[in-house]
Amino acid sequence: MSGVQCLATENIWFDKRCYDEAEKCFYEGANGPTSQAKTALLQPKVSPQKRRHRNSSSHAGGDQELVSRMKSMELENHTLHKVVEEMRAALQKLESRVVVLEKSPAAVTCVKVAPVKQVKVENDDDDIDLFGSDEDDEEAERIKQERIDSYAAKKSKKPTLIAKSSILLDVKPWDDETDMGKLEECVRSVQMDGLLWGAGKLVPVGYGIKKLQINCVVEDDKVGTDILEEEITKFEDYIQSVDVAAFNKI
Repeated sequence: MSGVQCLATENIWFDKRCYDEAEKCFYEGANGPTSQAKTALLQPKVSPQKRRHRNSSSHAGGDQELVSRMKSMELENHTLHKVVEEMRAALQKLESRVVVLEKSPAAVTCVKVAPVKQVKVENDDDDIDLFGSDEDDEEAERIKQERIDSYAAKKSKKPTLIAKSSILLDVKPWDDETDMGKLEECVRSVQMDGLLWGAGKLVPVGYGIKKLQINCVVEDDKVGTDILEEEITKFEDYIQSVDVAAFNKI
């Protein structure tokens, strides 16, 4: 088997990195170094140990930050677990209380009602039938009628005030030849319930003529001035007219 055949049958190319470096150097020699290569040449060479140290320091800083974040998360998680446990305990207490209240309905009543004191009211009318009966109605009606009659009797015994008036009348004759004595006699002959004649006198009018001025007392409810004048003027032979000279309430 030739070398080419041996290489063709190989599954792993262990020296690939070396060939890549050689190819890179070939092309850099032909075309000049690339910008990346120039940059790499200008940069100071760092030893593998320093590079490892930097990598290790960066890894160490990242690990510390990660550790601190994990600790804070663990603390927060612990606090949340504690709050959840407290809420769970409170919920269990509420459930137990609800179960107890459901089992004993009497415990639901929180307000205690004070016992009502029964006060016995003494009443003189305990024997009265509240629904009433015919006999009671008749008795009440009889009592009511008796009270009305008693009130009417008392009122009738009281003296009632009678309204009276004092009237002064001027009775005039026809002329000076009229008999004034006969005229006064005719006036006093008028009699009616509630009329009382008083004193009279003759008053000169003029030309020898005199008029009769007579006083009387009348009850207002029984005798009026119009009726009195009408009755007096019926004596036309002696009396010409009648005028009210004065009217006073007594």
